[in-house]
Amino acid sequence: MLSSFISKLKAKANRSKLKDRSFEFLFEEDRSGEYVVIDTETTGLDIKEDEILSIGAVKIKDNKILTSQTFEVFLKNSKEISSNSIKIHRIRPFDLKDAKTTKEGIVEFLKFIGSRPLIGYYLEFDVGMINKYTKDMLGITLPNRMIEVSEIYFDKSISLIPQGNIDLRFDTILKNCNIPNMGAHNAVNDAIMTAMIYLKLTKGSK
Repeated sequence: MLSSFISKLKAKANRSKLKDRSFEFLFEEDRSGEYVVIDTETTGLDIKEDEILSIGAVKIKDNKILTSQTFEVFLKNSKEISSNSIKIHRIRPFDLKDAKTTKEGIVEFLKFIGSRPLIGYYLEFDVGMINKYTKDMLGITLPNRMIEVSEIYFDKSISLIPQGNIDLRFDTILKNCNIPNMGAHNAVNDAIMTAMIYLKLTKGSK
């Protein structure tokens, strides 16, 4: 009860900071029945210093992945991409030659997600990266409800391995959920695999 009240106060405070009223839709009640699974590829893991290179997303509705409704955008960045970073996400400076400006890409992303709940793996990081831009552009952080798949996986696993050491690495969760690894490491593929994990873990619980 108290936590719900505090959440409403925080949401109200966040909304009051909105600089551009054309983005009020982010705070409206979602009636689509859809969820959006998101993933970002970045120059590194430091939210303050690093930048987003790409954002991928896919919608879920009625326990189905809407593969016809995927989202992908590449963003221009101000820093040189390190070789270690390229080894992970395979995004080279050449791949960003037609990338959109940060503002263009973030606006497109916000229109895609609307006020739908967001699902992700290590979602706090992805949202933290996106919030860095929305704070600067709009004065707000993403108000969407957040669902972390590793938490769902942990809660389900702890009952089977009480007091055990649960491996929450993405590849381990994929394997234990019997979900094929799609191979190519990019934001859209990672979002689709995360969507498959979510549906596998929540099957029969809705």
